[in-house]
Amino acid sequence: MRWAVVETGDGGARLCPLTQDGRPAGPVVREPSLAEAVRSRPEAERWVWRSTAEVYRRLLAAGVRVERCYDVEVAEALLIGHAEGQSGQPRSLAAAWARLRGLPVPPDAPVRAAETQPSLFEPGPVPLPPGTDELTALLEVYAGQVARTARAEHPDRMRLLLASESAGMLVATEMSRTGIPWRADVHREVLDRLLGERFPGGLEPRRMAELADEVSRAFGEGVRVRPDLPNDIIRAFARAGIALSSTRKWELQQIDHPAVAPLLAYKSLYRLHTAHGWSWLQQWVHDGRFRPEYLPGGTVSGRWTTNGGGALQIPKVIRQAVRADPGWRLVVADVDQMEPRVLAAVSRDRGLMEVAGTGEDLYADLAARAFGGDRAQAKLALLGAIYGQTSGDALKHMADLRRRYPAAVAYVDDAARAGEEGRLVRTWMGRTCPPASMAPPDEAGLPQEEERPAGHGSSSAARARGRFTRNFVVQGSAADWALLLLAALRHAMARAGLRAELVFFQHDEVIVHCPADEAGTVAEAIAVAAATASRIAFGPTPVRFPFTTAVVECYGDAK
Repeated sequence: MRWAVVETGDGGARLCPLTQDGRPAGPVVREPSLAEAVRSRPEAERWVWRSTAEVYRRLLAAGVRVERCYDVEVAEALLIGHAEGQSGQPRSLAAAWARLRGLPVPPDAPVRAAETQPSLFEPGPVPLPPGTDELTALLEVYAGQVARTARAEHPDRMRLLLASESAGMLVATEMSRTGIPWRADVHREVLDRLLGERFPGGLEPRRMAELADEVSRAFGEGVRVRPDLPNDIIRAFARAGIALSSTRKWELQQIDHPAVAPLLAYKSLYRLHTAHGWSWLQQWVHDGRFRPEYLPGGTVSGRWTTNGGGALQIPKVIRQAVRADPGWRLVVADVDQMEPRVLAAVSRDRGLMEVAGTGEDLYADLAARAFGGDRAQAKLALLGAIYGQTSGDALKHMADLRRRYPAAVAYVDDAARAGEEGRLVRTWMGRTCPPASMAPPDEAGLPQEEERPAGHGSSSAARARGRFTRNFVVQGSAADWALLLLAALRHAMARAGLRAELVFFQHDEVIVHCPADEAGTVAEAIAVAAATASRIAFGPTPVRFPFTTAVVECYGDAK
């Protein structure tokens, strides 16, 4: 049975059992605490509450773990996007209740700034109108969401998306509490070795200062150039007769000038110093753990983000500091060629599904069938279809790809066309890309400069949106699949009674911290969870999702 629960102002809780259609199935019950309310009902199939990020954090602090939940705010965000294409609209319980009643919709509370410690004055949930009972509002909103889900384009898939996004919130909250095992001493050694001596007063470390001097000398005696200021660099090269449009790495690498090498070295150390330097270490790593705040579904495509800390952009050199506890190991698992496999599954292209169901290297298998054994060309063609790279070599091989795998290419072509025409575009499970009037900036490194064949009449903005939606249906479906992977893995480890803990997730990579003698069991559980996620998301297909898995003591040794 499902239970709806809200906290009361005196630290207690009010809860109510629910029917399948979201209606009350019994009287409202009061408990002295939220933890007691949940702990005393182990038979509860799923807990319905306002916000996992708020409620579950307090349950974990009280030592209470929840198997399944339904997050009303997460569901509201997805349902608004699905029905009206209004992604980004207020999603709080108060907003959902106002929308249901035809009242003015209050804005969401501002996102709390990332901090090392919770603020005494941390903003609470958006308040309901005076006199409104929170449990009554929760019950009405939930019942309304159940009805809206039944009207979705594919109701069963939408229910699955809502459940998996809520499961992702549970995983994220647990990972934030557990933290990534982190050796501050190793981190400092890396910084000292690469950046050199620290100077007082906020001055640059010794090695960066030396490189800055090298850059200046390369432009002539007496010239002073600030390598951390792009305009300074562009002007300095202009004086040397070299026109630059930016100071991006790829553009700098195309010119021959003695300032390029020290400038690139400086830029690399600058990123390390500002993003993961001594200040970052002091702010984010405590008691041997780095505890970022994960935000599932932080991007339109469903990929996760973090509220500060940069957990999803840990530089390879800093990964040396991610070390398992004594006697424990890190199981680092990376999905092989996830997005092409997802395209095979969602497009139902028989030929591509067959390729994605054999061997470990999809590109090699594809090359053997369609590109004369040239793996590089097979990869270029398939990724070109997904990312909209339809010029140069990618265009040359597109015709062959289209002929051999017509359903797969048609799937992304249709998504691109819908995007160009301003229509709503959805992932396999129902996550929706907003219409053209609300189109997001490119979020996944999607190509910006490729052009479609001559004669295509769409505007530049429409083409850009088409490239985005072409990738969105694959990348977003991959993000949805990954949520099911996390849920299945979390459930399997708990059911087996393992001490293992999920500590990191990023798009196609997961890290589990576990006792050394559990590592083999965890690795197998990841593989089984991938197969389970594939079956639940896409049904019975031959598509496989193999992993490259490493059992290591140090994250830096995994790749």
